[in-house]
Amino acid sequence: MTPPERTEADGLRDDIRRLGAQLGDTLRRQEGPGFLDLVEEVRAASKALRAGDGPTDGLRRRLADVDLPTAIRLARAFSSYFHLANLAEQVHREGASVPSGPPGLPFVPPPVPAPPAPDELAAAVGRLDVRPVFTAHPTEASRRSVTYKRRQVAELLVARADPRASEADAARIDRQISEVIELLWQTDELRRRRPTPVDEASGVLDVLDEVAEVLGPLLEAFAERLGAGDVEAPPTLRPLRFGTWVGGDRDGNPNVTPEITREVLVRQRRRGLEHARDALDVLVRELSVSDRVVGHDAELDALLARHAEELPDVHRRLGGLDAEEPYRLALSGMRARVVAALEGEDGRAYARSGELVDDLLVLRRSLLAHRGEVIATGPLDRVLRPLVALGFTMATMDIREDAGVHHAVVGALLDRRPDGEGPRYADLDRPARLARLGDLLAEGRPLAPPGVDLEPRLASARELFSVIREAVDRDGPEAIESYIVSMADDADDVLAPAVLAADVGLVDLPGGVARLGFVPLLETVDSLRRAGEVLDRLLSVPAYRHLVALRGDEQEVMLGYSDSNKVGGTATSRWEIHRAMRALRDVAARHGVRLTLFHGRGGTVGRGGGPTAEAIRSEPYGVLQGAIKITEQGEVISDKYATRGIADRNLRLTLGAVLTASLFHTEATLAPDVLEGWDEVMGMVSGEAHGAYRALVDHPSLVPYFLAATPVDELGALNIGSRPARRGGGGAAGADLSDLRAIPWVFGWTQTRQNVPGWFGVGSGLAAARAAGHGDALAAMARGWPFFADVLSNVEMVLVKTDLAIAEQYVDRLVPEAHRGPFEVIRAELDRTRAEVLATLGTDVLLERQPGLRRTLEVRDTYLDPLHVLQVELLARLRDVEEPTPTLQRALLLTINGIANGLRNTG
Repeated sequence: MTPPERTEADGLRDDIRRLGAQLGDTLRRQEGPGFLDLVEEVRAASKALRAGDGPTDGLRRRLADVDLPTAIRLARAFSSYFHLANLAEQVHREGASVPSGPPGLPFVPPPVPAPPAPDELAAAVGRLDVRPVFTAHPTEASRRSVTYKRRQVAELLVARADPRASEADAARIDRQISEVIELLWQTDELRRRRPTPVDEASGVLDVLDEVAEVLGPLLEAFAERLGAGDVEAPPTLRPLRFGTWVGGDRDGNPNVTPEITREVLVRQRRRGLEHARDALDVLVRELSVSDRVVGHDAELDALLARHAEELPDVHRRLGGLDAEEPYRLALSGMRARVVAALEGEDGRAYARSGELVDDLLVLRRSLLAHRGEVIATGPLDRVLRPLVALGFTMATMDIREDAGVHHAVVGALLDRRPDGEGPRYADLDRPARLARLGDLLAEGRPLAPPGVDLEPRLASARELFSVIREAVDRDGPEAIESYIVSMADDADDVLAPAVLAADVGLVDLPGGVARLGFVPLLETVDSLRRAGEVLDRLLSVPAYRHLVALRGDEQEVMLGYSDSNKVGGTATSRWEIHRAMRALRDVAARHGVRLTLFHGRGGTVGRGGGPTAEAIRSEPYGVLQGAIKITEQGEVISDKYATRGIADRNLRLTLGAVLTASLFHTEATLAPDVLEGWDEVMGMVSGEAHGAYRALVDHPSLVPYFLAATPVDELGALNIGSRPARRGGGGAAGADLSDLRAIPWVFGWTQTRQNVPGWFGVGSGLAAARAAGHGDALAAMARGWPFFADVLSNVEMVLVKTDLAIAEQYVDRLVPEAHRGPFEVIRAELDRTRAEVLATLGTDVLLERQPGLRRTLEVRDTYLDPLHVLQVELLARLRDVEEPTPTLQRALLLTINGIANGLRNTG
C-alpha cells in the first residue's frame, strides 16, 4: 500500500515534536530527571483540563504551592517550548510558495485582471516606494542574545529540511540544534536594565544586516520579472527601502534627546558605510576585466584620473598592479573613499551614497559599451540595487514629537520678539494661530536668536531641528525625510514645526528650500473623522502649499490605529480609518497632490495588526499610487524577519500587494448604490459597536478591574523598551487610564486572554445591523468587500485566542468582588460576538478556512495554561507583600514573557 503523501503540516508537527524532545533532553541534563517529570506532570494536567478528563482545579492545585525557584524553572521551560515552536512555524511558513502571478507581473498574488500593457506597468513600477518602518515600541520582550540564538535554530531547521541533506547531515544538525537549545536554557531571557534608544538602534541594525543580504537577490528577481513583461528595471530603481523610528521617536519618551538622535544617526551611517565597503570588496575580487582582452570608456579614464589626483597613495600602491585592470583600480579608489568616510577624512571621503552610485554607474556604462552586459547586469547590479535601497544610512529616520510641544516652543520664542505685539500666542484660537503661523512660514525669518534661553524641555525640542539639519546636510533625504506630528488635530499643528524648521534653514520658502516633509498623525477617532477637513485646511494655506510644491507635490499623512482603537474600539477604529483614507484621497486629488499614507499598525488586532498584504488589498480604491509606509514593531519584526528566507517572502508579498493595488484598484469595483448601502450598514455596525465599547470603558469599575485582573502595572519592570508605558512617564496607573499608552493597554488584556481591544463591540454592532434587517447585506459584505472581510478575519482570529475560562481565574483570585461587574459584560459581549461573526460568515466553526492555524492555537493552549495559572498565583503573592523579592518579580516576569511568546502578541 502506498503511504500517503506527506504535507507541510506533517513536517511542521515532526519538527515541533523533535524540538520538544531536544528541549526535554536539555531539561533532563540541566535540571535533573525529577524536574522533567514535573514538567510532564504539569503538561498532562493541562491536557486533562482541556479535554475535560480531570478535576477543573487540578492544575491550579498542583501549582498553588510551588516554590519560587521551581516556578521560575517551570515558566522558563514552557516559554522555551514556545520559542522553539514559533521558530518551526516560521521556517515552515518560509517554505510555503509565494504566488508568482500572471506573466509580466512580478510578485503579484492572483487573482488579477489581464496583465497591464508594458507602459502602464512601467509607470506603476516607477511610482513604487514601499517602506517598512522599524519602531522601538515596547512590544518585543526578548533580548538580542536570545534573538540571535533563535535565528541560529531557524537556520539549522532550514538546513535540515534541505532535500540534499543526508542522514548523517541530519544527525549533525540535530546535535547543533541541541547545543543552541542548551545555550538558550543557560541564557537569561530578562534584561537586567531597560534598553536605551541606542540599544534599540543596534537591534534594528542587526535586522537590517539580515535584510541587506536579502535585498540583492530579491530586487534582481523583481527586475527579471519586469524584463519578462518588457519593462526595464534599471539598478537605480528603488521600489523598496526602509525606515526607522529608533532614536527619532520623542513622543512621550524623554530618553530620546538631540544627542541620542545624533548618536543613532552616526551609528546607522557607520553600519551603512561598512556594508558599502564590504560590497566593494566583493566587486574588487570579481571585476578583473583586463585591457588586454577588452577596452573601456573614456569616462572611466576620467574617473581614474580623478582618483590619481585625489587619492595619490591608492593610485601609487595599486596603479602598477592593476594598471591593465581599470575596473578593479577604479573600485579600489571607491573603496578608499568609503573607508575615508568611515574614518572621518572628509577631504577624501564620499559625502553621500549618491556619489558612490554615480561612480559605479560609470563602470556600468563602460561595461555595457564593451561587451560586458552580462557583468554589468550581474555582479555590478547586485551591488548597486541594495546600495540604492539602503544608502549610507541603512534606513531613513523619521522624527516624531507631540503637537503641543511645538506650540509651546513657538509661543516661547514668538512672545519675546520685539514685534510680538497683540495677544500672546497661547491665547490665539486655532484660526488665528493658523493665520499667524502661515505668515511666519512665508516670511522665513528666524523667530529668535539661536542662544535664547528656554526651559530644558523646549530647548531640547528646538535643538532637535539643528540635529536634523546636520544630518540632512551630511546625507540628504536618506538620513531624515519626514517630521511626524503626533496628536495632530488640525492644520496649525503641522505648521508649527514647519516654522521651527524654517528657524534653522531647513525650510526657506523665499529661497525655494524645503528639505523636510511634515506629516500629521491622525490618531484619535475625532481627528480621523475630520481627516479630509484637516488636510484641506492645511493645503489651503498658501505658504504650506508652496512648501509641498517644493517637495514635488507630495504629502504624507499617518494614520494611527492604536489610540483610535483604545478610545473607540476595533470596529470604529477600522471604519473611521477606512473613511479617512477615502477623504484624504479625494482632498489630495483636488489639490493636485500625491498622497502617501503611513499606517501606524501594531502587532495585535487591537492595534491594527494582521496580515499586511490583506490589509493593503482592503484599502479604498485609488488610495495606493505606489508609495506606502507601514510600521513594523515588536514580535512582528521577529516574525517577518527571523531568517533571510522569511524576510524575502514577506517583502515579496508586500511589494506584490502594493503593485497590484496601484495597478488594478484605481477605480471603484462596486456599484455606487451597493457601496452606499454597505457604507450605511457598516456605519450602523460601527455606531453600535462604539456605544458598547464606550459603555465598558466608562464602567465605574473598569479601571480597578483592569488594574487588578491584569499584570499591567507589573509590566514596567520587564525592561522591554526605552519608552515609559505612560505618556507622562509615570508608573502605576492609579485611578486613571487616560495617559496609559495603547501598547500596555493591549498587553494587559492579552496576557489574561480577554483580548478586549481586538473584538469587543463587534458583536453588538453586527447584532444591531442584523436586527435592522441587514443580515443578507452583512453576508454579502463578508464575501464581496475586502475591507469588511479583513476586519472579520482579524476578529475571527483573536476570538479563537480569547479564553474566558482562563480569564476567570484572574478575576476570581485577583479582583475584589465589588469590581467584577466588567467581567460579566465582557462575557456577554464575547458570546454575542462569536455568534454574530459565525452567522455573518455562514459557518459553525471559527477559522474554518484556516484549520492549520486553529489547530496550532489549540495545541498551544496546553502549554499556555500552566503559565497562566502560575501568573495568577505569583500576582497574588506579589500583591500580598509590600516589598516583593527580586526572585518573586523574576518569576512573574518570566510568566509574562512566556505568555507573550506563546500567543505571539505582546501589544
